Amino acid sequence: MDKFYIITNRDKDQNLRFTEEIVQYLKEHGKKCQVQQAERKTEGTYHYTDPELIPEGTQCILVLGGDGTLLQAARDVVHREIPMLGVNLGTLGFLAEIDKPSIYAALDKLFADDYEIEERMMLTGTVWHGDKIIGQDVALNDIVISRVGPPLRVVGFNNYVNDGYLNSYNADGIIIATPTGSTGYSLSCGGPIIAPNAAMTVMTPIAPHTLNTRSLIFPEDDVITVELGEGRRQIQENGLASFDGDVEVPMSTGDRIVIKKASVSVKILKLNHLSFVEVLRQKMSNN
Repeated sequence: MDKFYIITNRDKDQNLRFTEEIVQYLKEHGKKCQVQQAERKTEGTYHYTDPELIPEGTQCILVLGGDGTLLQAARDVVHREIPMLGVNLGTLGFLAEIDKPSIYAALDKLFADDYEIEERMMLTGTVWHGDKIIGQDVALNDIVISRVGPPLRVVGFNNYVNDGYLNSYNADGIIIATPTGSTGYSLSCGGPIIAPNAAMTVMTPIAPHTLNTRSLIFPEDDVITVELGEGRRQIQENGLASFDGDVEVPMSTGDRIVIKKASVSVKILKLNHLSFVEVLRQKMSNN
């Protein structure tokens, strides 16, 4: 690889000292590199990184920050189909494979084309109010439909798979996660860990008011619909659809979100040649 683009979480590298060290290393090895200008939130088609600013011919996007930074950037640049490598400047990270001390060895592997590319599936969610679309986005980790307050109380969620009724939960929310997202919020709510190359999605309720509710796993091509119900008080409730914990779409009773596998996928660079089980063991033992 010879042409790089760097996206930096400036909260974790405030003076850009680490970023500049990487830029210098790349230039010393005859590589081309461009650094994203200060990130900004927008109301446009991107939320973190403007994909149009990435030069043509870029072969690798280095994301300096953590899993959250990589998630935000991935949603914005996925249509450019450029492989991404996450560098973890924070704590535990499953997506950001490389830590700071390992960055130069990692770059040397990229220079030598010693890497693999993993395709990570994404979800697309469309929020409907009657026959009107009120929100739409993609997610690499998960789409969460949750209650909002005040008052804070359990809400009813009616769930459908391929237009067939599945079940209803009285809960704080529902998580629909990809295999990549299975190690995130879904795991914290008791969901299973799924290998990132598995072709499936997982539905995990958040604090359901029942004794026997477990996560449910579906084939990747199944279409999942979650309708915000009335709850036990049978009054209008308010909720929120959240994409990777970043983009949020307000919902109310009767609104529904249709979730399915996205037509695009994220390309993640893999350098360590470890199996998923080996990586999982390392991450868990360090947590």
